[in-house]
Amino acid sequence: MVDEVTKKTLAAIPLLKIRAGPRDKDQWVGRLKEEYVSLIKIPVTYPATAPEIALPELDGKTAKMYRGGKICLTDHFKPLWARNVPKFGIAHAMALGLGPWLAVEIPDLVEKGMIFHKEKPSE
Repeated sequence: MVDEVTKKTLAAIPLLKIRAGPRDKDQWVGRLKEEYVSLIKIPVTYPATAPEIALPELDGKTAKMYRGGKICLTDHFKPLWARNVPKFGIAHAMALGLGPWLAVEIPDLVEKGMIFHKEKPSE
């Protein structure tokens, strides 16, 4: 069911062992540390360089995207990231990198008919 590329990507991400949520106090801190380690193992140069954000489902549908579905953050977000290292984190990448990209590109893709909203069947 899962293609080889996905299996390879998943194998590179460490599996988490601590089963805890925000209400679990001390165990939650351990869980967050595991989350951070697994995130950092993927972009080895993080936080010195901005993480790459990929949307493989949109690969090839817009000019503002690199091969593999990686969105183009070079002109606007990466210089901002570089000026704010180490104060920026993953939330900043989502809010200041992915958010504006989606706000510009998704309406354009919808207008061109390249993507569309799937309606739920009425019951």
